[in-house]
Amino acid sequence: MNFLAHIYLSGNNDELKIGNFIADGIVGNKYKHLPITVQKGIKLHRKIDSFTDTHPIVRKSKKRLHPRYRHYNGVIIDILYDHYLAKNWSKYSDIELNTYAQQFYTLLTDNHEILPEKIKKLLPYMIKDNWLYNYRTIEGIETVLIGMNKRTKNISKMNLAIEDLQLYYTDFEDDFTTFFEDLRNLSSEQTKIILNK
Repeated sequence: MNFLAHIYLSGNNDELKIGNFIADGIVGNKYKHLPITVQKGIKLHRKIDSFTDTHPIVRKSKKRLHPRYRHYNGVIIDILYDHYLAKNWSKYSDIELNTYAQQFYTLLTDNHEILPEKIKKLLPYMIKDNWLYNYRTIEGIETVLIGMNKRTKNISKMNLAIEDLQLYYTDFEDDFTTFFEDLRNLSSEQTKIILNK
């Protein structure tokens, strides 16, 4: 899953949210210096990723994508699923999406010193363009995909995935809705286990 889902699946625990968000910026176990609950958020992130990567519905979504993306399929589906989470946000949260996004940006800014360098570099762009909020529109997702393609020096062709999104819009949304219920259940169970260790 992409940024918004990882943050949301951390529930109301701020340190868990930070860990879940920064996990992709941390290699291996180079996080032992961080607060314990942030470390637990990193572990939760990795459980979510493992579950997502092996889930049959996610695999079905990947198969819908044009073959040109090759091993970038998973990244694209993560981004597309975040679109559906943002678009349908009111089904999952009582807090308005823009308010939720701004609160999270403040949380990261207030904890800037513990963020990995990769995340520190990304954060100003994320805040300036309000990524979490703009995931809700097709135009917002297109901007993300264009940016991702640039980061891969145009190798990934991810900018073209907006065509796949539009072609299979309802199918992808159905996949997301079904899969996300499974993922919410998994995350709820794992959060209880991780926080009680």
